[in-house]
Amino acid sequence: MSTTMNGQSFSDVVMSLTRTLRAEVPECVASGVVDMSTGMLIAYETVDTHPTQVLDLLAGATLDMFQGRTVILIENIFKERRGVVGDRHFFQEILVNSDNLTHLFIRLANHQDIVVAAVCRRSVNVGMLFAQARRIVTQHAASL
Repeated sequence: MSTTMNGQSFSDVVMSLTRTLRAEVPECVASGVVDMSTGMLIAYETVDTHPTQVLDLLAGATLDMFQGRTVILIENIFKERRGVVGDRHFFQEILVNSDNLTHLFIRLANHQDIVVAAVCRRSVNVGMLFAQARRIVTQHAASL
């Protein structure tokens, strides 16, 4: 079994990250982790039940937002114009507001193929959402 620096498996760290986001981010109703290399939702926790098809589409939508064809073109133009060489992506965080919910997506700094999502009620204080989510992601990413 693959282990991380702290002796925990990757799966254990991802599950802990998902649970902690759900428990500690204000107004959070769901959290999840998407593996961008496969486009799969590898962990999630929610207060409601959702059809599997919806969860699969969420993972695909996350992949499109961060690494869709047009996004990659934009990133490549930015890299070329700025003389940046490397595989690091420019888009690290995306905030999406829907009618009832606020979705925050954060790419892990040292694991660019992993994106975490926190879904909160629209009434969330966005500053607190960012502060708590970033704190939790940073703590857990250090364990990977």
